[in-house]
Amino acid sequence: MRNFDLSPLFRSSIGFDRMTRLLDAATRMDDSAFSYPPYNIEKTGENAYRITMAVAGFGEDDLNITVQENSLVISGKLNKSEDEKKYLYRGIAGRAFERRFELAEHIRVSGASLVNGLLHVDLVREVPEAMKPRTIKIEAKGAPVQHQTIESEAA
Repeated sequence: MRNFDLSPLFRSSIGFDRMTRLLDAATRMDDSAFSYPPYNIEKTGENAYRITMAVAGFGEDDLNITVQENSLVISGKLNKSEDEKKYLYRGIAGRAFERRFELAEHIRVSGASLVNGLLHVDLVREVPEAMKPRTIKIEAKGAPVQHQTIESEAA
């Protein structure tokens, strides 16, 4: 395990507390805890993303998607049925899970769907008008500059 000291980066920065927490949490992650269920993150457009998660055996009622501040939490728990089945072999995992994703600012969840055992969560970046780049017109102040023309005569 590698430890990185990022304190030099934050000596002259203000307001990056969230990034500091994210980097600190990333260095403490245990890969075995984050292997189920498998997922993909894809970019579907200039400002659109999709998380696809393999949730075979789970139905719409077994899954929960929650967004709070800049955190997306997808959790699943199978409802126990009264007539418990007796398996000779159970290869399809049905254990409860909770997967967290940290979202950048201005990212919102636009929808979710469950198709053929795959949960699709669509995300969109919506930057407010005030945050978009804009062009500033430069105006000349004071008296207009006069150009002098020098005429010369040929000898």
